[in-house]
Amino acid sequence: MGEFEAQLRKFQKELSAGTVSLALLAVLAKAGEPLYGYLIAKELERTGDGVLSGKQSALYPVLRNLEGAGLLESHVEPSVAGPPRRYYRINDEGRAVLRQWIAAWNATRDSLESVLEGVER
Repeated sequence: MGEFEAQLRKFQKELSAGTVSLALLAVLAKAGEPLYGYLIAKELERTGDGVLSGKQSALYPVLRNLEGAGLLESHVEPSVAGPPRRYYRINDEGRAVLRQWIAAWNATRDSLESVLEGVER
């Protein structure tokens, strides 16, 4: 891997750290019902255009962190086929934090777009 590719991967990794949490909260807020990890990953693939970049396993630690922070709640249900599934749902605190994160994301996006305006692409 060349130097440019390594720099791009490093940038993408740093950029995705917060955006995955934001995307997970948004998916659960829109779902209106508890979802288990695979369904969350499928929804991110469908609407997120690569926010997980094919790394479904990466979402489980983030879900646990969000639950640990008090933004999600979960419960386990037996599965007809396979192991039990942990279902996650966003709670009121998670919805409040999501609103703040969306505002921060929008402000950051607008600011960056202003800075990047006129740069050759």
